[in-house]
Amino acid sequence: MARMHSKKHGKAKSRKPIIDASKAGSNVDKKEIEKIIVNYAKKGMAPALIGETLKKEHKVPYTKLIFGKSITQILNENNIKTDLPYDLLDLIKKAVNMQKHLEKNKQDISNKVVLARAKAKIWRLTKYYISKGMLPQDWRYDPATAELLIKQK
Repeated sequence: MARMHSKKHGKAKSRKPIIDASKAGSNVDKKEIEKIIVNYAKKGMAPALIGETLKKEHKVPYTKLIFGKSITQILNENNIKTDLPYDLLDLIKKAVNMQKHLEKNKQDISNKVVLARAKAKIWRLTKYYISKGMLPQDWRYDPATAELLIKQK
């Protein structure tokens, strides 16, 4: 079966390398790693960027192996929450930037297609987050208000 929004077939995907849990982050204390994560989040970094910097600067391969939970769960436990999930916020930023581009370049057909795909992903994600209770029942994506939402962040 073909992947959604691509012309490719098959099930090939990237997989994380197998790392022994005892070797993962053995040189750094759990409390120190948690403090580092919280500090990065207070500076305004997204969980994906926090994970990258932990790998590069602090030699911590995967926090899920060390803590048994994701960086987002660690941030929620430390009362660092956002009103929108990070992946949804990134998609909205992408859609707003494409919308601005389309206002200047009205004949960019490929951008119109990519914008339509991004909006479809946003709608699917909102349905998912509403069903999980992470967004209110009446929350809807609106391109006009999305630009205001991005300016606030």
